[in-house]
Parts: sequence; C-alpha cells; structure tokens
Amino acid sequence: MSSDDSNNSDYWNSSSDSESSTDVPSPRGQTVLVTGGAGFVGSHLVDALTADNEVRVLDDFSSGKRENVPENAEIVEGDVRDPKAVRKAMAGVDTVFHQAAMVSVEQSVEHPLRSHAITGNGSLVVLDCARREDARVVLASSAAVYGHPESVPISESARKTPTSPYGIDKLVADQYARRFSDLYGLETVALRYFNIYGPRQNPEYSAVVRVFMEQAKRGEEITIEGDGTQTRDFVHISDVVQANLRAGVTDRTGEAFNVGTGESVTVRELAEAVRNATDSSADIVHVEPRQGDIDHSRADLRRAREGLGYEPTVSLPEGLRALVGELTV
Repeated sequence: MSSDDSNNSDYWNSSSDSESSTDVPSPRGQTVLVTGGAGFVGSHLVDALTADNEVRVLDDFSSGKRENVPENAEIVEGDVRDPKAVRKAMAGVDTVFHQAAMVSVEQSVEHPLRSHAITGNGSLVVLDCARREDARVVLASSAAVYGHPESVPISESARKTPTSPYGIDKLVADQYARRFSDLYGLETVALRYFNIYGPRQNPEYSAVVRVFMEQAKRGEEITIEGDGTQTRDFVHISDVVQANLRAGVTDRTGEAFNVGTGESVTVRELAEAVRNATDSSADIVHVEPRQGDIDHSRADLRRAREGLGYEPTVSLPEGLRALVGELTV
C-alpha cells in the first residue's frame, strides 16, 4: 500500500470560489426522473434540476422525507423494485438520475437479501425501463466497490474487491450500467461516490461527519472507531450534485467516474476539525474498530476531470463551517 498523504496544509487552509450551479453544464429543458429524490443526495439534485427542467421524483419514503422535495417537482410514490411503478415514473423521461439504494453498509450487512433487491435488482429494473424509454441513466455507484485498495489514490480501473453486500450490490449495478451501454446502446454514466457529507444527511446511516457534529454540539464524547489513522476522502454534497449535472450531458457514456476531492484526511483529523468548527470542548475517544473497515481511501479524479470537467469546489473546512448552522441539536 502506498502511503496516503493526508496532511495537506493547502487543503486545510484553502478557500474556494464555488462554481455557480448555473455555470455547470447540465440538462436543460428536459423531463428528468430522480429515483430516491426525497433522500440526501437525491433531494439536493432535485433542487438543482428544477430551475431548468420538469422534474419527477420516485420514492417510497422508507428513508427519504417528503418535505425534502420542492413543490415544483412531481412525486410518484413507489419502489424501484416494482417495474410497474418505475415504468409509470419514467414515462416520457429524457434522463434518469438513479439515486435510490440501500442507505448504508451496516443495513446491507443486516439485511443482505433486501440490499440486493433494492440496490442490485432495483437498478436492473431502472435500467431496463430506461432502455424502453431510450432515457439516459446517471447511476449512483460507490467507492465501496473497490473494497481494500492496493494503493491510493484509487483509479476507476483499480481492482474491485467489495467487502460488504452494499459494495457488491453497487458493483452489480455499476456493471449492469456498463453492459446496458454495450448491449443496447443505452447512454449510462456511473458515479462512484466517496464519503459524502452535507445538509439533510441522516446520522442514523453511518454518516461520520454528521455523527461527529452532533456529538460535539451536544458536548458528548466524539467517538472514533479504531485508532483514527484511517483516511477518507470527504466530498461535499454540492460537488456530488455538480458531478451528476455534468454526467447528465457528457458525451462520455458507458463509463464510471470517481466523485471525491482527490484529498484525504485521517478520521482523527476530522474529529478535531469538527470540534474546532463547533467550538466544542468534547473529548475524542476511541472504541473498537468496525469489522471490515478499510484503512485508506482517496479518489483519483483524473478521469472525472477529463471526461466530465469535474473539479471539487468545497474544501472540508468550508463544508464543516457551513454545516454547523444547519444543526438543531
């Protein structure tokens, strides 16, 4: 394993001028469908798309919240596992942003059959319905497909050894997207998200940034699983939305792209940054490491930069400061 250069002073001290959503290449004048559009990523994507498109949301509200969906988006209540519901939601659609999936690695471990039904088979249903509508599919994949990387940064061609049902099912969906492009000429783009954080994220689903934030704000101990030297690439939700918008119009289809920052920090550094951002004096404590947790993760963004024109705009310190104001604990 190559060493992970996480102590990047430029990263921690940087300030970026975020690109306006109106400047990002994105679908215009289309009818678009966002599956899981009431959830964390999906609802932010809906917000960005409604200005220039007719937006439809397919969600069963098992984890997403109806109040996350703006009034000018049409809601179709249904499950991606149900072909009839998906066909109804996809009628006349130009582009599908498929965000619906099992919400966490932990839930996939507890319920592997359900995980496969939602993330694996649900993605197949979406792709098959899109094929019949000739609608482009931008599919939410995950860095979990890589498992334990041999080196960092991780390129899209790295070996895929997922360590959880979640990662396996995301890889299945990722591969189906590629095969549908090859076999049927369907325009597909898979986006492999690294560690996303931002407003509306539910801490119940292992969102470590949000968990640390809430612990710090309540004055509780900030709890790190393991020794805290493990590294992660934390990407702000606005950059994930940016990547999706670009994927909606790129001519590079049938491919997968990493979505991260290309930088990483240790979990211990994250805990300290959260404590600083929240002006908390909470103690940082360590507990037993989570079984199967990987040591290091950092996205190689060369393909995303070349193929999507993607460039992350929000540094972790900026993102944490912005998130503090959203907390209500």
